[in-house]
Amino acid sequence: MSQSLLTPTALRRASLDAVLGFAWDADALTASDVIGHVGLTRSTAIDVVDELVERGLLAELPNARAVGEYQKGRPARRFAFREDSGYVVGLDAGRAHLTATVADLRGAARAVRHLAADASHDSPEDRRRDAARVVDDALAAAGITRTDVVALCVGVPAPVDRNGASPPHRDDFWRRMNPSFGDLFGEWAPIVRVENDASLAAVAERAVGAAVGCDDFVTLLAGERLGAGVWVDGTPLRGAHGGAAEMVAFDHVAGVEGAWGLGYRVAELARRALAEASLPSSSALWGLDSAQIDAKTVLALASEGDTGAVLVARQVGETLAVIAGVLGSLFDSRRIIVSGAVAAGAGPVIDAALDALPQELDLPAPEIVASDLGADIVSVGAVRAAVEAARGGALDLPRFVAAS
Repeated sequence: MSQSLLTPTALRRASLDAVLGFAWDADALTASDVIGHVGLTRSTAIDVVDELVERGLLAELPNARAVGEYQKGRPARRFAFREDSGYVVGLDAGRAHLTATVADLRGAARAVRHLAADASHDSPEDRRRDAARVVDDALAAAGITRTDVVALCVGVPAPVDRNGASPPHRDDFWRRMNPSFGDLFGEWAPIVRVENDASLAAVAERAVGAAVGCDDFVTLLAGERLGAGVWVDGTPLRGAHGGAAEMVAFDHVAGVEGAWGLGYRVAELARRALAEASLPSSSALWGLDSAQIDAKTVLALASEGDTGAVLVARQVGETLAVIAGVLGSLFDSRRIIVSGAVAAGAGPVIDAALDALPQELDLPAPEIVASDLGADIVSVGAVRAAVEAARGGALDLPRFVAAS
């Protein structure tokens, strides 16, 4: 819509949105900076900046003379976004581990708290209690209260629709993982988002990870179970029920036969090879008992060239090639990003997958890369999504309403 068709109220709101968005990412700014970046007249730029100061979203700084930048003429007024005018919370609500991060409005973490949950006791009541507890613990550690929170985002291991709800599941697992978290936190947080955990991992990769500048990619959470966050043409895919790229589809794919993650597959194959005595005699895996074998250990040995561990990594890599081939064929992705804790040691698996991948699809093969964001990737994405939600809704919140 052109500005000539906007009502004065809508035009004013558009100006406020534009200036706030510019200020959110800028350091110190002046009215001239606003004019140059947003395209407002000087009088409108000054008026809008003054209103944002009144709303508490910008602060006026010492002028150019006071900081030694003044040359001649009247010193320019200088302003800065107030990242401490409110806070966001990102919650990674995994089945067995919950992590809450409190951050300022630019996403800088102020406090992080973890909670280990009993995965065998995952009733909706247990999940809601644990989630509320870890969030309140993080707020207390940051020295703030619920009233300071502008936006909160929760990541869950379940599909999530655009309203924050999860669909029915054959054993109701999805709704246990997302027991109406939107309603729970909506009782006190002004803006609440609930998202699939792999989708938030993709948000993190797009913002600060291996997908910066990439419009077509898949983030593959690949530890115990597979989860995928898919972006096509610069847009995240969700689906009617939040189930776009739901990994249960791999139950029906030969060479994959299930949604088990890469970490799980590495450990299981190594244990099986040990039990069946099929490992090369030189492998250090012979010196371990089954309980000591995990993905981190096997992948570390593979990276050192251990013959048995390399064979395991190669087998899992061939499975990853099938997975990447299916995803690449469906979404025409440029990049598949192996994410989560397993990514740190996934090099041998990825190398094997890249060797096998060209035979798995007719389209140009996507890159397969390892994420650098580690085990906290969902928390990173949850904070980024909460900041994004705060940017979009701050002007409508009572705490940021200008005095009449």
